[in-house]
Amino acid sequence: MASAADQLAANINLGVFSKATELKRRIWFALGALIVYRLGTFITLPGIDPVAMQDVMRAQAGGVLGLFDVFAGGALSRMSIFALNIMPYISAAIIIQLLASVSPALESLKKEGVTGRIKMNQYTRYLTVAITALQAIGIATGLEGSTASSGLPVVMTPGPFFIATTVITLVGGTMFLVWLGEQISERGIGQGISLLIFAGIVAGLPSAIASTLELGRTGALSPILIALGVVGAVVLVAVVVFVEQAQRRILVQYPKRQQGNKVFGGEASHIPLKLNTSGVIPPIFASSLLLLPLTIAGFQGNAVVGANGVPTTAGGEGFLNTMGALLGRGQPLYLFLYAVLIIFFAFFYTAVVFNPSDTAENLRKYGGFIPGIRPGKNTADYLDFVLTRLTLIGGIYLVVVCLLPEYLVSRMSTPFAIGGTSLMIVVNVTLNTMQQVQAHLLAHQYEGLLKKSRLRGKR
Repeated sequence: MASAADQLAANINLGVFSKATELKRRIWFALGALIVYRLGTFITLPGIDPVAMQDVMRAQAGGVLGLFDVFAGGALSRMSIFALNIMPYISAAIIIQLLASVSPALESLKKEGVTGRIKMNQYTRYLTVAITALQAIGIATGLEGSTASSGLPVVMTPGPFFIATTVITLVGGTMFLVWLGEQISERGIGQGISLLIFAGIVAGLPSAIASTLELGRTGALSPILIALGVVGAVVLVAVVVFVEQAQRRILVQYPKRQQGNKVFGGEASHIPLKLNTSGVIPPIFASSLLLLPLTIAGFQGNAVVGANGVPTTAGGEGFLNTMGALLGRGQPLYLFLYAVLIIFFAFFYTAVVFNPSDTAENLRKYGGFIPGIRPGKNTADYLDFVLTRLTLIGGIYLVVVCLLPEYLVSRMSTPFAIGGTSLMIVVNVTLNTMQQVQAHLLAHQYEGLLKKSRLRGKR
């Protein structure tokens, strides 16, 4: 049965939206910030030959760099000032979160509330600078030794000055995006960091749609295949929306207690456990690990990318060459290891972000209990039992969503630009942003009702 808030949200119309000046101001601010971000992705680093850089990145389309370039909206292939995008910050945040689960000092800091959260964010920024600097040094060094297929060098004037300017520019660009994301979260609408990644992924959609239509016009793709692709994409989006919003609600009962002449408690609550607790972290970790050998082999000139991005062994021999051929996107070994790693990271990350023992202890501390389950260890075992089965279902869902686009791209020659990971990011960001918009509209409507009834607080 829908709640009163859901029913009220369903009645919100354009008239309410037109009067919500604060919401409109936030939306315009977020759009302006995203435009600034997209403009920055076209500003190339000094000393880079854009044509040679595009040729080198074309050969790396099936590796880790190709995956990150999708998240960066093409900024990496253009080697712009935002080439590293916001990914170092996300890596730093994940590392700090993992350390907080094993370090007593960080764990206690995490429980200090607002003060602890501010310090954790500061540590995350420091780590972001370090990670970005290391990645920038590696990129600058790698670019100096890279040449296009025509023999043109990517770096026009190599040397210490180029490395220094590249590191400073990339670090500054990433930290600017961190600041811009925080401004969107504070003064705009939605989660700023997620919106930046969302903008980068969606930026590649127009060219993908245009290339698909062009292939259909020339007869390279049949209209039936294109229609099936559209229907499959709609069904896949519907599945992602359903699963990402699905949750198991565990009933929690609080006993009644009497203080003086008043009786408190006795109400019921619930613990919401998402079906996909780990989110998009498992696919990102799994794909990064599997595509790393192919990327290294491609830089060393050992792997040659053939049709549909599948590497061949024609460019040389060696261990990296063999690994690149076996772990090419769409290969059976790649798909099998990808599925295994996704499920592994799903269980691993869920264990990090949700501790059944801590949850059971907090329930016992505040007098809550799950009906039919004894407080303490039995409650922790029950939560772990439920969470394990939810994570297994969520892991299987991640495998299906991520492997289906991989199969279509590698076997059916379909030019889909958005994979399963990117699709989940786009859907999650869209859902979260729309929920925030709805919350602002509800708050505005409640304020209007209060003004009309002329309700005033006590003075």
